[in-house]
Amino acid sequence: MSDEKYVHKDCRNYAPIDVRKGFCHVHKKEAPADTEVCAKFERAPKCRYCKNFTADQEKIELGVCEASMSTPKFVAYPDMVAVTCEMYKEA
Repeated sequence: MSDEKYVHKDCRNYAPIDVRKGFCHVHKKEAPADTEVCAKFERAPKCRYCKNFTADQEKIELGVCEASMSTPKFVAYPDMVAVTCEMYKEA
């Protein structure tokens, strides 16, 4: 793991309920989305961690999937969960 600071919403064991909170499948209880992770943290695959994602420098919190076959390229946001994406490649 890098020096990047992760929060609950970045964990594979976190299921969002709404924008502020979710459910931790490890601890079986609600967890705030933006608080520090526990020792059982497992980084969830998200567009921001994919080799195919390029952030748009002109639009905050937006980017494109370079592996997309469509024209224009598929628009993605960094926190988009990529669990089922066949084009996801860990960066």
